[in-house]
Amino acid sequence: MAPPPGLYSGTSTLALVARASAFSFGLVYGNMKLKILKMKAKSHKKSEAAAHH
Repeated sequence: MAPPPGLYSGTSTLALVARASAFSFGLVYGNMKLKILKMKAKSHKKSEAAAHH
C-alpha cells in the first residue's frame, strides 16, 4: 500500500502526529508538575507557620 499523493507522505504525517502527541504530553506533564510544586509550597508554608506559633 503506497502513501497517498499530496503535501505529506505517510511517514511525515506519522512524524507530525508523533510530534503533536509528544507536545501535548509535555504540556500535561508540565502542568501536573507545576500543580504538585505549588501544593508542596503551600503545605511547606503551612507547616512553617504552625512551627512559629
